[in-house]
Amino acid sequence: MASTYNEREVLALLQEESTQRRAFELIVNQYSEPLYWQIRRMVLSHEDANDLLQNTFVKAWTSIDYFRAEAKLSTWLYRIALNECLTFLNKQKALATVSLDDPEADAVKRLEGDDYFSGDKAQRLLQKALLTLPEKQRMVFNLKYYQEMKYEEMSDIFGTSVGALKASFHHAVKKIEKILEEED
Repeated sequence: MASTYNEREVLALLQEESTQRRAFELIVNQYSEPLYWQIRRMVLSHEDANDLLQNTFVKAWTSIDYFRAEAKLSTWLYRIALNECLTFLNKQKALATVSLDDPEADAVKRLEGDDYFSGDKAQRLLQKALLTLPEKQRMVFNLKYYQEMKYEEMSDIFGTSVGALKASFHHAVKKIEKILEEED
């Protein structure tokens, strides 16, 4: 029997110790796929994205008692996932600076060597362009472009004003357009 996800009901189930595990299963089922793709667009590798998704849910589960329903569950989960991505990317960058290679070139090589990436040339060019963006711009672009998330919700995730997010998205689009024009 397929049931529809109702956040209010799930939040009520989370409050009771006897139903907390079931509520969290519903949360995982509801948010695994969109969170996976958001993470994947940041780290590119399927294996890394799976690991970070798992870390996101582990952190959410271990801190579920601290979740205050002031924000939406999705906002809270995206914030955890984005923090996991930033931590991971910073570690990757630190490792890449040890080698003298260009970290973006290294990321593109990983993308092209990823068995799970099935993109055509246009997708590959877009991904290469995205890799040149600063992390926050890339995250804002991904949330807006792929998830069609509203700036207000992003504002809750990033703790940044809507105006700053719109500017970030605008700059990201301009940089991507410039790179794609140069590739043409």
